[in-house]
Amino acid sequence: MNKQLAVNGISVLLFRMSLSGIFISAGATHLLNPSGVAERIQAAAMSSFAMLMGDPYLMGILSGYALLIGGIALLLGLFTRWAALGLFFVLIPITITIQIGNGLMHGPLWKNVALFGGLLFFIINNPKVYRIYNKTQQQ
Repeated sequence: MNKQLAVNGISVLLFRMSLSGIFISAGATHLLNPSGVAERIQAAAMSSFAMLMGDPYLMGILSGYALLIGGIALLLGLFTRWAALGLFFVLIPITITIQIGNGLMHGPLWKNVALFGGLLFFIINNPKVYRIYNKTQQQ
């Protein structure tokens, strides 16, 4: 099937702006309170998974920068697919470490699942409406 699906550009813009807010907020929190993030990682049920990646304090700072930069890039529509892909990969260890150990009925786990869905939309579709950087495709 080679059908084109028309989506209103304003809805894509609003979706992108709404989705980016949580990443900007989380990134700022990680950078402003890295010791709190490290404590939360160490207290998590799956903390052993996080410890494989290194020092929780440093991971809090690095993930804070990644979340903030990715969130701002997503908000502005700057390299949208790459921003969404980067955020997707940062969200994986956060979800495994913090959310999975709390059980399947834990609300924040499903919030992260919804975030994965939103990011997948921009990774798969890479909509070009209302973006700052809109490279013309060469054929």
